Amino acid sequence: MILKGSQRGGARQLAAHLLKVEENEHVEIHEISGFVSEDLDGALREIHAISQGTRCKQFMFSLSLNPPQSESVPVEYFEKALTDIEKELKLEGQPRAIVFHEKEGRRHCHAVWSRIDTDEMKAINLPYFKMKLQDISRQLYFQYGWKMPCGLMNKEERNPLNFTLKEWQQAKRL
Repeated sequence: MILKGSQRGGARQLAAHLLKVEENEHVEIHEISGFVSEDLDGALREIHAISQGTRCKQFMFSLSLNPPQSESVPVEYFEKALTDIEKELKLEGQPRAIVFHEKEGRRHCHAVWSRIDTDEMKAINLPYFKMKLQDISRQLYFQYGWKMPCGLMNKEERNPLNFTLKEWQQAKRL
């Protein structure tokens, strides 16, 4: 499973993106936990409101989980991966939202956590999160017996013809 995470702000924009049905055949809000609000937009705006008591500009941690195209991955695999990620990044107990998208018959998942520790009113530091996510991604490929992309096994073997995220977004806009 390819894991792409980022620290970010922009609660309203992220909620709108996650709920966008134009780009996805199905959108399912799987879980909203640790929030007063019961809807995604309200939950993410709640994170923003709490962050106003800090100087943190990137108050959310957003993650996408993309399984191999050839696999039909059950929800339990995503949930297990999210539990492992929470432990590794020290986000256990933080408010989170989980949204599933289905596009062209393929299910993928998005998760968003609050980075704000409300007891201390500080942002949770996420050092080396990209390296940690890459390690978890490798573990998931081994655990479920999926064929691992060459670039994930060895960085030098990445396909130079693959678009970067920025290039892909630009091509999509054009």
